[in-house]
Amino acid sequence: MNKSLSQKLKHFLKSWELVLLCILVAEFVVFGIANPKFLRPALLFNSMNDFMSICIISLFVTFVMITGGIDIQAGSIVGLTSIIIGVSWQDFGCNIWVSVLIALVVAALCGALSGFFIAYCGVQAMVVTLGGSFLYAGIALLVANMASTASYQGISGFPDAFKTLAKYKFFGVIPSQLVIFLILVVIAYILLHKTKYGRRIFLVGVNEKAASYSGINTRLVIMSTYILSSISAAIAGIVLTSYLGTSKSDLGSNFTLNIITAVVLGGTLSTGGKGNVIGTALASLVIGLLRFGLPLCFKIGTQYLDIPVGILLLVVVICRSIASNPALSAKFRKLKKA
Repeated sequence: MNKSLSQKLKHFLKSWELVLLCILVAEFVVFGIANPKFLRPALLFNSMNDFMSICIISLFVTFVMITGGIDIQAGSIVGLTSIIIGVSWQDFGCNIWVSVLIALVVAALCGALSGFFIAYCGVQAMVVTLGGSFLYAGIALLVANMASTASYQGISGFPDAFKTLAKYKFFGVIPSQLVIFLILVVIAYILLHKTKYGRRIFLVGVNEKAASYSGINTRLVIMSTYILSSISAAIAGIVLTSYLGTSKSDLGSNFTLNIITAVVLGGTLSTGGKGNVIGTALASLVIGLLRFGLPLCFKIGTQYLDIPVGILLLVVVICRSIASNPALSAKFRKLKKA
């Protein structure tokens, strides 16, 4: 027992998750020194509400990318979910929770459609999900046109019970969005790392043909990851609509870069076969705090926040490429010695 604990400790000390944890601590130190307001618990927890949707989606996009795929349609599904909730509740007279259920089902169908073309028709994931992002954003606009409220105004006036979903604070400080995220982290971790289903996802990512020969229904596994990713986008859309108290078709339209960066930064290989839910969770928090801390502590305009996130993505991808290429790694070692 002691040996296994010591082995786990050694593994953690060499892991990428420890690096992410150090980056997270460094953010607290740097931003805290630059502006002590950053360390105020109430302000810090409130800031999490602004990026928690990205954190939620990133967890299950990890599943997709481990299989060797990519999902860039999640942001559009957030907006589609939001406007379906608003229109079905306000204009079709559905109960708010029935509206939420309808939105979840529609999102799952969107994921199933994209997953079907990728898994069963052999179309590239980038092409399908790029097309899906435009398709589902267009459908969201069509649904918005059914509303009696102008689309630019959004649909508001939701019941208090629905708004409490994302605005409730445990012990008067901890936002319910953070609790929802932590629950989903546990669910995603168990699914990916503690079940046969999770092992099949990794096997498909490592070698799809070998996984197929071993009796795994690889097509169904791939399709299921896109369904899970779309459901997570729907959950994010529900939480975001509840938090803002407004339903709009364009919610989540700028999430894609942050989601992909969080997954890649978390340790998931873009080529598939390797990934970690905990790494993704930590990476999404790193990005969220970066987007919160830079404007607060260094007065950087919010319109420029995609620049550091983009740089972060490029640095991680380039470093991984160098590390995985023996020739390039040898050259860098020679340069380092020189």
